[in-house]
Amino acid sequence: MHNTLTQAKGKLMIDVTQKDRDILRGLAEQIAEIAVLPVQQEKAKLWTDLNDLKPTRPLVWINEICWHELYCDELDCKCEGDWARGQELRMLMELYQWRHMPGDMVVSGHIESPLAISSTGFCVQQIDERTDSDVLSSVHFVPQMNDSKDIEKIKMPEVTHDEAATEANYQLLCDVYGGVMPVKKVGIKGSWFAPWDNLIRWWGVQEAMLDLAMKPDLVNEAMTRLVDCYLHELDQWEELNLLASNINNSRNGSGGYGYTTDLPPADCDPDHVLPKDVFGCATAQIFSEVSPEMHWEFSLRHEMRWLERWGLTYYGCCEPLDLKMGILRKVPNLRKVSMSPWIDPERAVAEVGTDYVFSHKPNPAILAEDNWRPEIARENLVEVIEKARGCRIEIILKDISTVRNDPKRLWEWETIAMEVAEEFAP
Repeated sequence: MHNTLTQAKGKLMIDVTQKDRDILRGLAEQIAEIAVLPVQQEKAKLWTDLNDLKPTRPLVWINEICWHELYCDELDCKCEGDWARGQELRMLMELYQWRHMPGDMVVSGHIESPLAISSTGFCVQQIDERTDSDVLSSVHFVPQMNDSKDIEKIKMPEVTHDEAATEANYQLLCDVYGGVMPVKKVGIKGSWFAPWDNLIRWWGVQEAMLDLAMKPDLVNEAMTRLVDCYLHELDQWEELNLLASNINNSRNGSGGYGYTTDLPPADCDPDHVLPKDVFGCATAQIFSEVSPEMHWEFSLRHEMRWLERWGLTYYGCCEPLDLKMGILRKVPNLRKVSMSPWIDPERAVAEVGTDYVFSHKPNPAILAEDNWRPEIARENLVEVIEKARGCRIEIILKDISTVRNDPKRLWEWETIAMEVAEEFAP
């Protein structure tokens, strides 16, 4: 018998079988036992010190994992219903990571019940041509932005909160997990802000890069409009009380956790979280090869309108930023900066110093080679961490597309990273 799933007057109606209920409660019990271990508070304290810019050893976290290559009995779902299987898989993955590659992960002692929030979005049609692939594909974007009239296609999002659906989901989770783990309603914990990720899909990559020089006024007009739309959505989140704290084991930007004593401010109302109470972020990944001057002109100066709304901010993802700290220092609430695999480590360290968290992103390609070379993984980490000795460093392994169906590569990488982190403890 499978779970039944229906929609009635905005309420999510799910019938969870006793078998599925028992499986979920058993997994929640395992997580609850892990969550109360003293090490969770110890790790949270390390992340707090790091984000407060105090001297700590480098902290390690792995995410964006190729779970499809890690299939094993530990990740084999036993539940029958679709909703229950989604719950089960989330907990199985958390338990798997805790057992095999935890790094400095922190396990929560509660179940999150997300608010039922929807948005009309920006309403621009994305047209693309993709290669065939089971998991990954290359994409060619068909240009939709050619003149000022096309910019009018970008619409102001309208946000709604289905309170009935939120309550129904919360009650369902309480019914399933009651007595094992507490359930907390959770809104939007910050937001991934990457307007250029949208624009290149609507504009075309080559066309957008050429138009930085050929049609600069049009590009700036588009960015102004798009950021206006993002801010309109943020205003609604604030007005509808949809934001939640991310000063916890929530991911901030493309980096690690958001623990800090510098947020929230003293006047924060915990029942109505505002952007100034939490971490925000921004990135312009497509600007990897764009000069600092053009990065400022066509991206960061527009992004500043978003960034200034938040208490602290994280900037960057895959774009190398070692040459752009001059413009990034204009962000008054900047706390963490992504340092991708394509930086010059010595220059990056000199530019970041101890003013910001150096969010080191090791190259995940080491996991994709024909033959796994753990000694090279260690050398790569030591090379950067040695040069960054004295900086405030987090080591974030992400964008893991493949481990060549050998999960133990990730386990061994985590062991190596933690050993290196301990070697460079202050």
